[in-house]
Amino acid sequence: MIRTFIVDKMDVNMRIDRLLRSKLGKIPQSLIEKSLRNGKIKLNKKKVKSSYKVNSNDKIELFNFDFKEEIIQKKIKYKPSDEIIKSNEDLIIDNNDNFIVLNKSSGISVQGGTKSKKNLVDIFAKSEIFQGTKPYSVHRLDKDTSGVFIMAKNRETAQLLTSLFRLRKVHKTYLAICHGELEKNSGEWNDDLLRHDNGKRIIEKSKTIYKVIDKNSNSSLVEMKPITGRKHQLRKQLFNIGHSIYGDQKYRSLSSTKGINKNLMLHSYEIKFMIKGNKYTYKALLPEYFKKLLKIKRLSFPN
Repeated sequence: MIRTFIVDKMDVNMRIDRLLRSKLGKIPQSLIEKSLRNGKIKLNKKKVKSSYKVNSNDKIELFNFDFKEEIIQKKIKYKPSDEIIKSNEDLIIDNNDNFIVLNKSSGISVQGGTKSKKNLVDIFAKSEIFQGTKPYSVHRLDKDTSGVFIMAKNRETAQLLTSLFRLRKVHKTYLAICHGELEKNSGEWNDDLLRHDNGKRIIEKSKTIYKVIDKNSNSSLVEMKPITGRKHQLRKQLFNIGHSIYGDQKYRSLSSTKGINKNLMLHSYEIKFMIKGNKYTYKALLPEYFKKLLKIKRLSFPN
């Protein structure tokens, strides 16, 4: 069975993988790339990469491609680690030649550690997305924090992105639901945060610009833009002013010990940066548990 469609003027310069999703519905990125490689999907009777940008009147052919059946068959063969890959591939925000952007789930580490049985770097190393290369972690995101996360596909891009993060040229926006009503609706937090390294006490200066999106006497929804990138910075700063984040079991005030949420209500909502004059902006949809707590606490998020 061959399915064919012609690219119209409205879709010119669109990546072929995005065009396929717009025409066929939600298809895992890995399935599109595999089908392009093995010739189940061709453009003008030729194989192309998922990043190929289509032109007007290009002819796309799908050979014996039933993506629903393919997904069903894949699910049957999945091992536990493959299921983790699949669940995260469904949350891919962007996948280009140099990096992928994920909406990371809460509860999974970015990279291996003494307490991490599963992590994104090891998991995606087995994925078809990184076939012929490997994932490079270019920044940090706490295990229990959800939201925008980037992994590079090659050493050059990894070094570039790492430099951008280090030079504070990547602009990050976080959202948190915290206990109590913040007194001020906006401002800056400038703190000397304490951490320990091999028994040594280290004091680090930290800065965050914040804005209260909605609040009541019980809870607040806060938007935070960290200028520095200290470990657990936002969690510590909210704890220091007596408004710990719901679900934070490490930094919580005495008043927040009852009804501890299973999930940490801290979400990496947006990342902005520029590479070679090109602007990149990525947003990660809020998790369902986050939206549920907003509703319970009668807080609104206009976006």
